[in-house]
Amino acid sequence: MAGITSYGAYIPFYRLGKDTAGWGSPIEKPVINFDEDSITMAVAAGMDCISGGDRELVDSLIFATTTSPYIEKQGAAMVAAVVDLRRDIATNDATNSLRAGTQALRSAVDAVKAGSAKQVMVTAADCRTGTPGTEFDQTSGDGAGALLIGDEGVIAEVIDSYSVSDEVLDNWRAEGDGAVRSWEDRFVLQTGYLSVMPEAIQGLLKKVNLGIKDINKAVLYGPNPRRHAEMARQLGLDAGQVQDPLFGQMGNTGAAYSLMQLIAALEGAKPGQKILVASYGDGADAILLETTDQIANFNGKRGIKGNLEKKRIRKSVGVRGATLKGLDGGGPSASARWRDRESIDRLHGAKCLSCGLIQYPPQRICSRCHTKDQWETVRLSDKPGKIFTFSLDYLVGGVDSPLAITIINFEGGGRGMFTMTDREVEDVQCEKPVEMTFRKLRSSGGVHNYFWKAMPQRFQGAFQGIA
Repeated sequence: MAGITSYGAYIPFYRLGKDTAGWGSPIEKPVINFDEDSITMAVAAGMDCISGGDRELVDSLIFATTTSPYIEKQGAAMVAAVVDLRRDIATNDATNSLRAGTQALRSAVDAVKAGSAKQVMVTAADCRTGTPGTEFDQTSGDGAGALLIGDEGVIAEVIDSYSVSDEVLDNWRAEGDGAVRSWEDRFVLQTGYLSVMPEAIQGLLKKVNLGIKDINKAVLYGPNPRRHAEMARQLGLDAGQVQDPLFGQMGNTGAAYSLMQLIAALEGAKPGQKILVASYGDGADAILLETTDQIANFNGKRGIKGNLEKKRIRKSVGVRGATLKGLDGGGPSASARWRDRESIDRLHGAKCLSCGLIQYPPQRICSRCHTKDQWETVRLSDKPGKIFTFSLDYLVGGVDSPLAITIINFEGGGRGMFTMTDREVEDVQCEKPVEMTFRKLRSSGGVHNYFWKAMPQRFQGAFQGIA
C-alpha cells in the first residue's frame, strides 16, 4: 500500500483584504512578505510535514513550482538541506506546469511502489503574479503544501490515476515576464479547462469502475470561483461532495493549489472515504485516494486550517520583490557559504559532550569548559525560543524599517542573533516567544542569499505540533 503518511502546509501570515488600502476587494488573499519566495514557503510546508517524524527515512524530495527563484539551479536541493534531510537522497524539480504538484505526487507514488524509495517528500509552492486589478490578481494566492509518501502508516492510499496531455496555449509566462499571460477567455475555458478536466476525471472513474456519486470528496482545480462551480455542475457533483476551493481565503495557489486543497480535505476526512483530486495545466491529472483507519489518529499538523487562522491584514498593497535599502550590495561568497552550510541552511548548533553547553554558530572549543572538538550536532530550526534582548534600527531604511535585531534563547539551550520578520514594532519585546523561519535576506548579482530569521510564535511548541 502506497500513499500519504503525513502532510503539511504554509500560507503567508500577511493577507490583502477589505481593510487594505489600494486593494479594493472584499476577498482575502495571502501574499508573501518581502523576504519570502517559493523556496522559503516550500521549506515551511516541509517542516510542518516532517514534524514529529523521522527525517532519516526520507529517500527523495521533489519540489514543484512554476515560480522557482532560479531558472538554472535546483530548488529541491536547497529545500532538502534546509528541512535537514540526509545528503544521500534524490532531489528533483517539477516545474513549468500548473500540474507540477500532481505530477510530483504521481512520481513519488511510483517510486515507493517500485521500491526505489521508502519515503518521498513532495513539496509544492507558488507565488504567481497577474496584472494588477485583473480577476487573476484577485483570485490568485501564495502558498505551499507538502506530502510525505510511503508504504507504512498510510493515512490515504493512492488507488489509481489517469492523465491527459494537451498542447494548448491558454496561460503562459515566458522568460523575463513578471506576470502570467492568458489567451481569450472563451477559448481558454471551452477548449481547455472545461473540456480536458472532465476527460481525465471520467477516464479515471472508468478505469477504477466507479461513478461520480461514489466519490466522497472531490478536489477540483479551478481558475476562479465561477468556473470551479461550473465544473462541479458539469461533472454532476452534489455540493456536499465538493471540497471548498477556499478562493475567498487562500486563493488559487498555482502548482500547489490541488495539493493544498487535498490537505484541507484530509483534515476533515474520516476512514474509508474516497477522495478525487483533479488538476489542470497543459492537460489534466486525476488521482483517486481512499483514507485508511490511520487517519482517525492523525493530528498535530498546522496544515491549511491552522495557517488560515493565523493572519494579519496588510495596511497597503505592494511589498513583493522589495529589498532592504542599503543591504543590496555584493552577493554572498559562494565558498564561505559552502563552508558554513550546516549552520546556515540547516541551522545546526553544537552541543558540548563534556558539559552540555549548546553553541551557535558551532565552535571547536567550548566557551564554558574549554573542551576541544568534543561535540555533537543539534538542530535548532524546529526549536521554540524567546527574545533575550533586541535593538530596533531605524537608520537602515527600506520596507523592513525599523530593522529588528534580536538575541534568541532557544528552548533546551543555545543562543543566537537573528533579525525578526512578520512582526510589528509592538511584537518585539523581551521574553516574547518566537519560532524560526527560513527567509531571503537579499538578492544581488543573480544570487539569492537565504538565512534563518525569528518571528512571533504562531503555534505552541514551534514545529512540535499544535496544542
